Amino acid sequence: MAVTFLVVPQWQGSVSARAMRLADGAEAIRGDLPTSSTVIVDVPVESGEALDSGILRFSSLLRVRERQLHALNHVPDWALTIGGDCGVSLSSIEHAVGRASDDLAVVWFDAHPDLNAAEDSPSGAFTGMVLRALCGEGALAPDAAHTLDPAKLVLAGIRDIDPGEERFIAEKRLTQIDSAALETPAALVEAVRATGAGSVYLHIDLDVLDPAVISGLANPLPFGLTLEQLTGAITALRAEFTLAGATIAGFSPVSPLDAEDDLPSILRVIGSLTR
Repeated sequence: MAVTFLVVPQWQGSVSARAMRLADGAEAIRGDLPTSSTVIVDVPVESGEALDSGILRFSSLLRVRERQLHALNHVPDWALTIGGDCGVSLSSIEHAVGRASDDLAVVWFDAHPDLNAAEDSPSGAFTGMVLRALCGEGALAPDAAHTLDPAKLVLAGIRDIDPGEERFIAEKRLTQIDSAALETPAALVEAVRATGAGSVYLHIDLDVLDPAVISGLANPLPFGLTLEQLTGAITALRAEFTLAGATIAGFSPVSPLDAEDDLPSILRVIGSLTR
């Protein structure tokens, strides 16, 4: 299958002091991608307004979503979305659900579940709400035909959960595979198999990795995955399920030199998705 690299240097979903560096991270990755198969989604310069949505910078996020969906509609096969903040997965997973319907599972590799609702979000940042939106809640939720069924969702490597997210996880009985259980990919593969899906979308926030692996993270958390564990899990999933799409998000290097140090690891993740 031919991959299209969809670069979305969105930073407005984050309220980190390093938010603008997410755009720099996307650009750094773009520099190592093949030009002929790379599409860049234009991101507004301005921060944007909440517009009574409960989501900071909502107006800019809405514009990026529209532009990204337009680009995805012209992708001939599947897209590897390069962010930017985790909000870039909204349109890409929404699009993949519409194409695959009930046959799609989503594996959310992330240190955070990103399942906050606007009313109980500690920050108002959409990057912490995107998965809740994909499950059908909030001002940026897709229509019913493009909403993700929580039964088709597997959380992988999560280790920092807010109270509202804990309640949602318990209410929906979401499947979680923690970092310790990812020493081998067997439990993860079995969890996706249990959804009954034949295809899978992989969202990868780079903070699922241990900070010893990659330094360009806005919110590094200890006890994450090794690079070998992440790439091994990707390889095992691709061996059993059709890859419907993927996201790599959360790269916010402090400087171009720091980006150069991290890029070999990121390119190994990209290679495991596209080889």
